[in-house]
Amino acid sequence: MSKSSGAASGGVYRYYVLIMLMLTFMFNITDRMVMSILIEDIKADFTLSDTQIGLLAGTAFTIFYVILGIPAGRLADRTNRKNMVAIAVALWSVMAALCGVAIGFWTLFLARLGVGIGEAGGSPPSVSLITNYFESHELSKAMGIFSVGAVLGPVLGFVAGGLLAEAYGWRWTFIILGLPGVLVGVIIFFTIKEPKRGQIATRETQSTQVTEQEPFMVTMRSLWQNKLFTRVVISQMLAVTASYAFAIWLAPILIRNYEVPVSQIGIYLGIVWVLGGVPGMVLGGFLTDRLSAKNPKWRAWFCSIVLLLSLPLLCLCLLTDNLMWALVLYTFGYGLHSSTQGPAIAMMQSSVAPAERGTASAVGSLATTFLGYFLGPAVVGAISDSLAADHGTLSLNYAVIAITIISIIPAIITYLWASRAIKPLKVNT
Repeated sequence: MSKSSGAASGGVYRYYVLIMLMLTFMFNITDRMVMSILIEDIKADFTLSDTQIGLLAGTAFTIFYVILGIPAGRLADRTNRKNMVAIAVALWSVMAALCGVAIGFWTLFLARLGVGIGEAGGSPPSVSLITNYFESHELSKAMGIFSVGAVLGPVLGFVAGGLLAEAYGWRWTFIILGLPGVLVGVIIFFTIKEPKRGQIATRETQSTQVTEQEPFMVTMRSLWQNKLFTRVVISQMLAVTASYAFAIWLAPILIRNYEVPVSQIGIYLGIVWVLGGVPGMVLGGFLTDRLSAKNPKWRAWFCSIVLLLSLPLLCLCLLTDNLMWALVLYTFGYGLHSSTQGPAIAMMQSSVAPAERGTASAVGSLATTFLGYFLGPAVVGAISDSLAADHGTLSLNYAVIAITIISIIPAIITYLWASRAIKPLKVNT
């Protein structure tokens, strides 16, 4: 175990740490999302319904992710975080590879459970580490760069997954994309330093904060009473439900509606996620850091505005009968939607005490994962199955549109509600 580093802020090294954690996040999302591009092949091999596919793509992954999320966050607040990240990424990568040897619905379900066990331990320590390596005024930017992993993960899953599936089948796709994460875990273990906790004060939680972990119920009570934290968690939980619905179901929608080969769909979606997601994640963070320097409420206001702009684009992309228009509309809609990631994480992390950051990250991840992954995919699948008799291949389109509308509209309202909990900057006279 390496010794804690006393110099977390400043220098190039912190960006190396950020990039490595972003790559960890990338493999996290790749191992979750590769299922999307393989859905039609798996469905055909095992003769599954959309509801069963929803259970595999979402519910199976999240069962242990939800159960272990808060314990993992608590562990991140009291143990060596970089070691925790290294072990987690190696574990979920092995389990993702094991998906390729499944012999039916239940064995694949169990392998997906294992992916969730590993990934539960990845995000809380990663976010906590970044908060120690970057100052408050640049935290949205850092979280935006970290969140690029959420874009590159599906890109790798869609592009490589589509090409590999067409060349070698869905089983080898799981194995080939799963195992490289083990190498990432080894590199993190040997090259990342553990910084001291709480050494960077935040603008929203300045002054004297304890860096020793409080009892569990004390921490949970503190988070529950933290108006900004709870409101942003609710907002983000609602917003990402639509994002997860598209991430899981857009590939099969395009394959069913336009009868395009899986490798071609993978390339299309990879391009779309890069063109929309990378600028969205990075620029959203940079822009809100600049705006919040004048008024910190802009982090929440920005999220409401871009979600409002993204809603019609996301719905229209599922209603057009032209593939290129569907991809163009989704690119802009996804870019706007994804730009909320950096400021949302920054608001949550900067609103809590240093010894609460891992637990806070776990609570936030648990909430978004439960609604977006545990319930969302299965609900979309069930709606699609119920509409299939009347609407055929369009049943899945309508199911995703329904989830998008009922999640984004409340998210817009709750982000505005969250802005009321942000204290304006004090002006020195």
